[in-house]
Amino acid sequence: MVYRRVILKFSGEILRANGGGEAIDHAVVGKLCDVLKELQGDGLQLGVVLGGGNIFRGLPASKAAKCDRTRGDYMGMLATAINCLAVQDGLEKLNAAARVYSAIPMVDVCDTFFVRDALRDMGEGKILLLAGGTGRAFFSTDSAAALRASELKADIVVKATKVDGVYDKDPKIFANAEKFEKISFADALKNRLNVMDSTAFSLCMDNNIPILILDAASDINNVRRALRGEKLGTFISNS
Repeated sequence: MVYRRVILKFSGEILRANGGGEAIDHAVVGKLCDVLKELQGDGLQLGVVLGGGNIFRGLPASKAAKCDRTRGDYMGMLATAINCLAVQDGLEKLNAAARVYSAIPMVDVCDTFFVRDALRDMGEGKILLLAGGTGRAFFSTDSAAALRASELKADIVVKATKVDGVYDKDPKIFANAEKFEKISFADALKNRLNVMDSTAFSLCMDNNIPILILDAASDINNVRRALRGEKLGTFISNS
């Protein structure tokens, strides 16, 4: 394996079927869990941050429905807990040890996140499902992934998205858009490339945690391939 400890960031939409439908498609959850169990079997220490956008998005709701931004963000954080519980259930059906930690205390639902407890469980080989974002409004789940990676001393953050990497311009608009296989944090900032939100990006840059951006929407197995050394997506680092 190329890495020892990894934080995986997935959007909530990855739990839907390709054609939409139910917010959580259990066949899709099963495919994700198969990949996570394989990586666990490879000896990787895994932390998984799931968004909640398949159920509720705080920022769009605050704009479209004039929902209070703080309240909307907390609703989104609760959605991430639902997603994490669904994945935990899928993993346990495969006899893969997994624990849900939440930044927001939910005593009867899951464990509250504490760094020392999370590190202990990672060391024991459990897959950590990290819910509740950062526990504060106005921060995205990208920021949560970067924060947890910093706290848990991860080797890399893998952001699994709908695009196969970072481009010099929008590939949906420009046919001549070129994909970067590798780019530095400094160059990504200079070229104003949309990699992650600025808080998450700065945390990874300041703590020297590389980011890998890859497509998992078309094939969830791309995550497994990349972590086994195949060159996929765009690698971003300080060097």
